[in-house]
Amino acid sequence: MTRHIRHAGFFCALLLVALLLNAARVQVVQAPAYDRNPANRRADIGRYQQPRGDILVGGLPVTGSKDTGEHLRYERTYTNGPLYAPVTGFASQLYGTTLLENAEDDVLSGTHPMLAPFPLWNDFTRARHRGGDVVTTLHPAAQRAAYRGLSGRKGAVAAMDPSTGRILALVSAPSYDPQPLSGNGAAASRAWARLNADRDRPMLNRAVRQTYPPGSTFKIVTAAAALDAGLVRNLGRPTDSPDPYTLPGTRTRLVNESKGCADASVREAFTFSCNTVFAKLGVEVGAANMRKTAHAFGFGDGELRIPFSVARSTFDASLDPAQLALSSIGQYNTRATPLQMAMVAAAVANGGQLREPYLVERTTRPGGSALATAGPRPARQTMSPSTAVRLRALMRDAVRNGTGRRAAIPGAEVGGKTGTAQHGLGNSGTPYAWFVSWARGDHDLAPRVAVAVVLEDARADRGGISGRAAAPIAREVMRAVLNSREQQPGS
Repeated sequence: MTRHIRHAGFFCALLLVALLLNAARVQVVQAPAYDRNPANRRADIGRYQQPRGDILVGGLPVTGSKDTGEHLRYERTYTNGPLYAPVTGFASQLYGTTLLENAEDDVLSGTHPMLAPFPLWNDFTRARHRGGDVVTTLHPAAQRAAYRGLSGRKGAVAAMDPSTGRILALVSAPSYDPQPLSGNGAAASRAWARLNADRDRPMLNRAVRQTYPPGSTFKIVTAAAALDAGLVRNLGRPTDSPDPYTLPGTRTRLVNESKGCADASVREAFTFSCNTVFAKLGVEVGAANMRKTAHAFGFGDGELRIPFSVARSTFDASLDPAQLALSSIGQYNTRATPLQMAMVAAAVANGGQLREPYLVERTTRPGGSALATAGPRPARQTMSPSTAVRLRALMRDAVRNGTGRRAAIPGAEVGGKTGTAQHGLGNSGTPYAWFVSWARGDHDLAPRVAVAVVLEDARADRGGISGRAAAPIAREVMRAVLNSREQQPGS
């Protein structure tokens, strides 16, 4: 009898060991496969079982969470959704996350290991903790000014602090409200279908994900290359520049919208945006030096993240002289995002030093203590300081006496450059209107804001659309920053 009991006990112990081994196999070895199984909803249920952390602008949340009482309990909400959509993106139970909601998802969803009191134990238990917050660098007044300026238009605005790289405004129009996409029902599906069918593409972030020919705003880069190369020593000296200018190796004649461009000085050509002078200047600088300068400003950089990715701005690396002439005035294959052109203006304003732009000031734990802090990124020299001084003078002249007069702000030093970018078959499309600028208040030691504005639908005569349409938008964004003594827009 004792022997049978011993055998039964041994068999039960064996079964217990087998059960524990199988549980370990399921929990450890096969866990990744179960996690990836589409039928497993535990991850989704856990993800939405608690409120998501918030994205803050000017110290106030522009996002929230509402309790639906369903299995996927908490749904994302947005305050002034269309105003901040180019920054926040959306967090949808059906369609995932985009922009900041995606780039900072581990903080906002509570899965960041540093949000757990005991990170290693958290990895083992897979517990979720309350999400942290993301504090942006946005300047609320500048963001609103940009959004108002683009009302009813199609285009984008990017603004940054030249000395730090903080992004102060990032607006794309037309915009959309991310709120209807947050849930998982039929309403979210209908909103998704409607937004994707819209020919105006409201979910496209034109400020960082769309590139345009920059037109005459690229003449800032060409002027920097020419000055650094020593080809221009006296900004007021007449140049040997015919009007019209025959592109090298072709019979194509390049003309100007402005009059008086024949043999104009670089100062006059910049102020009144003479294509012929800068096209010829780009050819004289040469492809290698033009590429070097463009790359120093950020063209060709496909790794820029703010923290979400930014589309690559391009300056063609293999050009014949005729193509180089057109590229040097921001046409042919030259393409730039609005953020890239804000970087160009910022480098001029900051003595030739370019601080890479960033959008997140810091991330915080639920209690408010800092999780991570960004701060300015290392600067790179795009041009010599003396070249930057001379370019600032050229940009000031363009606002005081030239095509950028509508950007002037009483009591402030403003520099700018207009640009009209042709596109479409035979340049038949409605030209894009550009304006890039920087501004310094009377009591400021250095410029506090650099702005780039692009309008896709500026319907006016080609000679004046940038100054009439885009410059006033930039002026109001700059004014919003200068009128505020706030030094930490994201705090």
